[in-house]
Amino acid sequence: MVEKSQWSSSISFIFAMIGAAVGLGNIWRFSYVLYSNGGGSFFIPYLIAIAIMGVPFLILEYGVGFSFKDSFSNIVRKVKPEFEIIAWILVLLVFVVVIYYMVILGWDLVYLLSSFTFNWGTDTASFFVNSVGGSSNLSSASFLLLPTTVCVLMLWIVLWFISHKNVDEGIGKVSKVLIPALFVIMGIIIVYALTLPGAGIGINTLLHPNWNALTDVNIWLAAFAQIIFSLSMGQAIAVTYASYLPENSKLIDNVLIVVFANSAFEICTAFGVFSILGYMSFTNGLSITELITEGTGLVFIVFPMIFNMMGIVGRILAPMLFLAILFAGITSALGFFEPMLSSTTVKLGWSRKKTATVLSIIGCAFSLLLTTGISSYIVGVIDSFVNEFGILLLIGVQCIIFAWFYGLERFIPILNERSSFSVGKTWNFVIKYLLPCVLIVMWVIGIIKLFSTAAPFEIIVDLVIIIAVLVSAVVLTKIKPSEE
Repeated sequence: MVEKSQWSSSISFIFAMIGAAVGLGNIWRFSYVLYSNGGGSFFIPYLIAIAIMGVPFLILEYGVGFSFKDSFSNIVRKVKPEFEIIAWILVLLVFVVVIYYMVILGWDLVYLLSSFTFNWGTDTASFFVNSVGGSSNLSSASFLLLPTTVCVLMLWIVLWFISHKNVDEGIGKVSKVLIPALFVIMGIIIVYALTLPGAGIGINTLLHPNWNALTDVNIWLAAFAQIIFSLSMGQAIAVTYASYLPENSKLIDNVLIVVFANSAFEICTAFGVFSILGYMSFTNGLSITELITEGTGLVFIVFPMIFNMMGIVGRILAPMLFLAILFAGITSALGFFEPMLSSTTVKLGWSRKKTATVLSIIGCAFSLLLTTGISSYIVGVIDSFVNEFGILLLIGVQCIIFAWFYGLERFIPILNERSSFSVGKTWNFVIKYLLPCVLIVMWVIGIIKLFSTAAPFEIIVDLVIIIAVLVSAVVLTKIKPSEE
């Protein structure tokens, strides 16, 4: 019999869910999405996406996890046994996310250690390519970027140490420390950034509204995509975490707290990011559009360049930023790891410690393969494919499974029982009809874009992932559940 995990209180759950939601994308992606999709006018589709996608789907996930109190694969199997393979495909894809996510965290740890000596030098782009993330030159795949390799190994040990414990003792306690620390650190950085000369230039650039953008369907799709990946929707994390909730939990209240905390964090962080970019533009006379980028280019190339200019203040801000990214990343990685850990533990009847150990060894081995001289290139390829092809489609499939095959009306009394807010016909319509349509459109557009621009090597990587996930899902589905 597998011992059932449980949060000691809703507070542990809320911190863990905020930790899973607030990740790397909140720090380095949202500001770019906001800027490049209409500036201040983007808040209209962003808030609408939260209202008709983010909140309703998270309410569904909380309701599913809390009602069944089981692993994700078991929940889907109970709805209809033939659907179990779909659950395994999803948790395996989310496990793939952990594998490359830990590599990105490895880059951050290299920069955190480097931030005490600024050994990235004046050519920050060369430092990233030669020592941390590599390039897209396939011939560079023959060697490891040792600083990244060592840091990835260290981080997997940390992930195992936290996740092999009971969820409340491991993830719960860590989240209650790291999430407040993350918010305090980022708060200090943002407040200081707002006082920098030129900060207003950055904020004006960020918020300058383009009202015509609201007629562009791509802007609306960008808003929905941001909410999906910002809140880690549909990745079995919320379902798994909610299955550990105690009986007296206010489910809808918890959803609203998590969504508000996530959005407040990424909006405030965007102000900080663009204030710092405005400072760089002001002091160097560069156009701010020359500095604006997203993801690794912003954090690992542009920001170190700016810290170099700041003198003693840069020496303080640099470690704080990379520490904040590390805290955000670790709590998100724990969330990505949990669905596979929970489902495998229940399926095989292993102890949580044994499952965490086996999965950590497997995950670490694959992560280390991504620390070669093409690290950043292959991580980018896998990230685009897993999110735009796999997870996006499976979110829509979940809407169909729980709305059409199980029945949303079963969840409504449970969701409304202790919550300060209630759901009913409108929520039913959104989950049953609106979201599947929106998600299918997004998926089709994403697939066309993904494969129309993919190089042969990228298609090979995508096919390897598809085959590996499908074979693993078939094997795990065919294994007889431990309780039988």
